[in-house]
Amino acid sequence: MAKKVTIDDLATITANGFKGVDKRIDAVETGLRAEMQKGFDRIENLLLRDQMQRIEKLEDAVLQLKVKVGMR
Repeated sequence: MAKKVTIDDLATITANGFKGVDKRIDAVETGLRAEMQKGFDRIENLLLRDQMQRIEKLEDAVLQLKVKVGMR
């Protein structure tokens, strides 16, 4: 014969189903944060490399101008 399930039984079953969900969500969020940080770090490195190249080109151009003007 089937056991009758009460409202309290359903509440207990539901509560037990949610136990540990916060830890699993935190684990997923931590993993996502780590992946996002890796992506941000990569973008930052690319931007810094580009800026360094642009500064070097400007320095070379200034040096050439100084040579042409006779300042060096």
